[in-house]
Amino acid sequence: MGRMITIKALKYNPNSKVSKAHFAKYELEETDGMTLFVALTKIREELDHDLSFDFVCRAGICGSCGMMVNGTPKLACRTLTKDYEDGVIQLMPMPAFKLIKDLSVNTGEWMDGMSKRVESWIHSNEEPDYSKLERPIEPDVADAVFEIDRCVECGICVAACGTKLMRPDFVGAVGLNRVARFEADPHDQRSDEDFYELVGDDNGVFGCMSLLACEDNCPKHLPLQSKIAYMRRKLVALR
Repeated sequence: MGRMITIKALKYNPNSKVSKAHFAKYELEETDGMTLFVALTKIREELDHDLSFDFVCRAGICGSCGMMVNGTPKLACRTLTKDYEDGVIQLMPMPAFKLIKDLSVNTGEWMDGMSKRVESWIHSNEEPDYSKLERPIEPDVADAVFEIDRCVECGICVAACGTKLMRPDFVGAVGLNRVARFEADPHDQRSDEDFYELVGDDNGVFGCMSLLACEDNCPKHLPLQSKIAYMRRKLVALR
């Protein structure tokens, strides 16, 4: 028999006039290799059918199951319950995003706004010719772009960011990482001046306080701080 663990999950439905925010306490038996996703699924199936949380892939790829675990943003599917020695785990929804219900937040709406804000698409004056292969780029350049492009938009870097909590309009590491991705892509013809117009202010690249929480908590281990520093160095001459 495994040990008994206690999960305290915040429950609140902002769309209900009678709902009041409170922590619901669940006790369950820990199984070998149990993740928070497995524990939450067990809770919803056996203890509380009303508990809301998000998931899709269960493999750390979709980024859907981000939540605050004992005050730290994590993906539930990649967080082992055995790592919490006292067996008590407190779960809350990630800040900075619109709350849907309980542990579920609307990261999609925020990411869509961010994507439009930084104009997250290739800008080129070349007319595409679909009868020909796409213009090739050097393998090392392709690798550099792919490295930045591994972001799954889970929102963990946003939830961990002290600047974001103080500046609601801060584009966040995920947005600045997206800018760095297109700056590195030779298919994109935008200039430094163009990128400066998008993120060259205190709600963009110059607002980051370099607290490192985004990179420290990124589940994909992206070099977020180095990319932010790189963009800051490029754009500071334009201030």
